Amino acid sequence: MKLDIKICGLTTPDAIDRAVALGATHVGFIFFGKSPRHIEPADAGRLADRIRGRAKIVSVSVDADDDELDEIMALIRPDILQLHGRETPERVLTVKAVTGLPVWKALSVSRAEDLARIDAYDGIANRFLFDAKPPRDSELPGGNGVSFDWRLLAGLGADIDYMLSGGLNRDNVGEALRIARPTGIDASSGVESSPGVKDLTMMDEFFAAVRKARVAA
Repeated sequence: MKLDIKICGLTTPDAIDRAVALGATHVGFIFFGKSPRHIEPADAGRLADRIRGRAKIVSVSVDADDDELDEIMALIRPDILQLHGRETPERVLTVKAVTGLPVWKALSVSRAEDLARIDAYDGIANRFLFDAKPPRDSELPGGNGVSFDWRLLAGLGADIDYMLSGGLNRDNVGEALRIARPTGIDASSGVESSPGVKDLTMMDEFFAAVRKARVAA
């Protein structure tokens, strides 16, 4: 089975070059001022141009308004929009219609009941991204370095296309793939030496762990 691998929160040329060289199918830029991985759209556009055509470019925003999305569209020319806030199904539909792009909807998960939210977005979002629910003291909807119980995803229908996110790193990604069997994985804090600082060696080790897990599967 094909596995998409997204490295998110990229902010430097070295990191984005290494991610794509290692086999990332998607690269993510975060536009959320409270995040240590926040990047200005103009800077993201320059990084995106380095790898355009070799990996899908994903814009990650949190309850962005129309003006913010217009700026992202103009300066980055993303392939995919990831909505990581409290966007309603109606908002997802509007963003898809206005931009003409596929839209992924991130949902926070900590217990089985959280997956009931899938129904409202099913057939609307092009893909789901399941992330761990943030700690109570965090202002970030994602990128907190925490995971959830991947066994919760065992009962999902085969028609639910999703990326798995939340605290994935070189030590646990093999287990995550074995239990959840997602069509894609998303790593950010798990390949960082400190918040927002991508570590090229950790990135190498993450991709090596993914390859090892897939050979063993």
